[in-house]
Amino acid sequence: MKNWITIKAFCAISFFLLVIIQTEGQQISKEEMLFLTPEWNGERFDDGRPKVSDSLIERMKAVTHEEAWAVLKNEGYKYQYAEGWETIHPDSVLVGRALTATFMPGRPDIHEAIDKRGKAEGKRGQNSWPVALLVPGDVYVADQFGLHNGGPTIGDNVGNAIYSKSGNGIVYDGAIRDINGLKAIGGFVSYFSSYHPSHHNQSGDLNTMLIGINTPTKIRQVTVMAGDVVLGRDGAVTFIPPHLAEKVVVTSEVVRLRDMFGHSRIKAGIYTAGQIDTRWSPEIEKDFSKWLSNHIDELPIPKEQIREILENRTW
Repeated sequence: MKNWITIKAFCAISFFLLVIIQTEGQQISKEEMLFLTPEWNGERFDDGRPKVSDSLIERMKAVTHEEAWAVLKNEGYKYQYAEGWETIHPDSVLVGRALTATFMPGRPDIHEAIDKRGKAEGKRGQNSWPVALLVPGDVYVADQFGLHNGGPTIGDNVGNAIYSKSGNGIVYDGAIRDINGLKAIGGFVSYFSSYHPSHHNQSGDLNTMLIGINTPTKIRQVTVMAGDVVLGRDGAVTFIPPHLAEKVVVTSEVVRLRDMFGHSRIKAGIYTAGQIDTRWSPEIEKDFSKWLSNHIDELPIPKEQIREILENRTW
């Protein structure tokens, strides 16, 4: 029994040391990033983070949560949707590639070790370390474990830094401060848990420390990985694994086209709502295909995507 306990303790220590080695400077190693994102076969950033294309990111802006949720659920990803947020610029859509940060409650010995290593690398202020890595199109996704009073690591200074580097906003499971200053940043579309005028790690109160950058993190009930596509709209956020981003977008575009076709045919009296609101007959499917070809220059979906839909149809 004693030997078994010793073996378990050794394994636990070895795992802890492995994590430390692989997250030097709190940032995940490229090898670990590749290991944790095996389904992605596309372009990557230099650090291994999946890089969903700019064109796909742009097309994602028209996707609804319902469309994304249906695709992800069918693929076995049941917990990708997080709701109940406070928002800045709520009528805008937030889309981009996740850069993740994980904070935990402060513990002096661990915080000091992390801080010492960061200072040796020329870094100051742990809350700024992930921000320095942002590139255009990123969304800063941070787990601040919902901390309210004494929690904010983002105010208008950090917010301006985030926006200047990414051109985007945040998904932040914690409290922000300087909310009026953040609202003044025009494109800073943001989702956060609460607002409080305090700030983190006030004198004599070490309450937060940075544990990981681009490691898997938890946002509400969602496990988020760096490179996930963030879709924030209508008060909620969906996190889409990069290898499913194209399927979500194409499915959304097909749904939109089918809705446009169905509504136009109902208004014209060609079909009843009952015929459109159920599984379409082969005749309606053929009519839809012909409608796509005839209206290809008028539809709000790129022509090349419509041609691909037509080419891949089996009827």
